[in-house]
Amino acid sequence: MNVTGIIFTNDASLGELTNKRTSGSIPFGGRYRQIDWALSNMSCAGIRHIGIISRHSYQSLMHHVGDGEEWGLELEEGGLEFLTPYATNTTDKYRGKLESVYNAMDFLEFSDEADDDDLVVMTDSAVLANVDLKAVIDAHIASGKQVTVVTKAGIANGEKKLDLALKLDENGEVADMVVDYVASDDYVASMDIFVLNKKKLIKWVKDMVARDKYHMDRDLVMGGWRRGQIGVNVYPFEGVALFNESVEEYFANSLSLIKKDVRHDIFNGRHPVYTKVRDRVPTYYGEDCDIENSLIADGCMLDGEVEDSVLFRQVTIEKDAEVENCIIMNDSVVGEGAELKYVILDKNVTVTPGAKLIGTKKNPIIVKRGETV
Repeated sequence: MNVTGIIFTNDASLGELTNKRTSGSIPFGGRYRQIDWALSNMSCAGIRHIGIISRHSYQSLMHHVGDGEEWGLELEEGGLEFLTPYATNTTDKYRGKLESVYNAMDFLEFSDEADDDDLVVMTDSAVLANVDLKAVIDAHIASGKQVTVVTKAGIANGEKKLDLALKLDENGEVADMVVDYVASDDYVASMDIFVLNKKKLIKWVKDMVARDKYHMDRDLVMGGWRRGQIGVNVYPFEGVALFNESVEEYFANSLSLIKKDVRHDIFNGRHPVYTKVRDRVPTYYGEDCDIENSLIADGCMLDGEVEDSVLFRQVTIEKDAEVENCIIMNDSVVGEGAELKYVILDKNVTVTPGAKLIGTKKNPIIVKRGETV
């Protein structure tokens, strides 16, 4: 049995953070990109043929991932491929994941002969979780169902709109499904991780696109289940799952890494999370700096005050600057005496001395990459 991986990287729009990059290449956790979790989950499960589907703005993602060396993919048979199904398409309109897979069908059909039990694991980059995909695959095989969906309890709350939510009966079987719906707390949320039979997926995609059906959740999973044509198995994930599908969620989830239990589970819960290696000198803590309850990457120069914040590599906080509840990305500089609260600074931002930026927990201020404020 061979397992192929597909990662979607344009799955969430986070305002200024995704203007010039995919959601998969959004920096997260001080030194990582969001795609690192999907790649690490697959690599640690022994999946060695992985396709990354990107619709647009994928240059920074390609630079980060490269040939997949950090994930052990550069020398393996099959290896890592970037799939850009819309690069030469006649329409700019995106209609769903099934259309993306259809336009990248050569990737799935690369082998002249696929075994009947070959599988495909499909995931995206907007939900970060340290998942043991070996266990998911084993559960899928044992279930005998056509599709396995990895789910997380506690996400459906009657407020958050979910791509796919499922209600289970007392035996753990699917009793109901809803798509693009604000589900109540008796539903579980899909983590957008699916396991399917490869040959069946190829057939389903071709048949559905031919009938003007393009959506993975609505047309294939829910539609097939409601018609009684597809059996759906649910794999409940018990670890930490961070849904970064809005700026508010990204901000809150980033700051949640300050908590030891969240940080441990997301980075090392079932296996390590790998990323592109960039060695830097250790962070310098000035004599008068005051750092409390923060996650600090290497290469920083800290002479001011930092509290309840996440600082990426080579960030400079000058004397008498105050940073609280902020996310500051690589190579940004906060000038002397500046005050920042509830702010996201993208890469290479300069905050001039004495500047004052005050956002809120639900609406943090975002300063675009390379700007001076």
